[in-house]
Amino acid sequence: MRIPIQVSIYPVRKTNREWKYLMLKRVKNRGGFWQGVTGAPENGETNSEAARRELYEETGYSSVNLIKTEISYIIPMEDRWKDIYPVATKEIPEYLFIAVIQQPDSPKIDPIEHNDWKWCSYEEAMNLLSLDDNKRALKYVLQFLKKE
Repeated sequence: MRIPIQVSIYPVRKTNREWKYLMLKRVKNRGGFWQGVTGAPENGETNSEAARRELYEETGYSSVNLIKTEISYIIPMEDRWKDIYPVATKEIPEYLFIAVIQQPDSPKIDPIEHNDWKWCSYEEAMNLLSLDDNKRALKYVLQFLKKE
């Protein structure tokens, strides 16, 4: 059983004077949509530990400045997930992180979860996203980075 908590991580990298956002495309049998990195805590991990592990598992990036934001949102439970969460689960909170990538190399994506990736401008990334919560999270990331 999965813990009914999710973490969402947006990897970012500064090139010249512009921030780029790493978008990953889910394999078809997992939705086929674009997103950042997502996952859930395992074995007593904190949300921050889960975010760092998921980032490494899904991209291969380990040299990062991981920023825990104050942003979270609720994902309503869907019937298709009923076999992986405890029976009483009605909603899943998702917590937002930003990962400032220090490594210059390309991500090493996990082909079980994703089949494509690209570093995008904010506008490109926003156009790839289809889920409203992901769009709101990316908008927050942009606002946060403008303060940096």
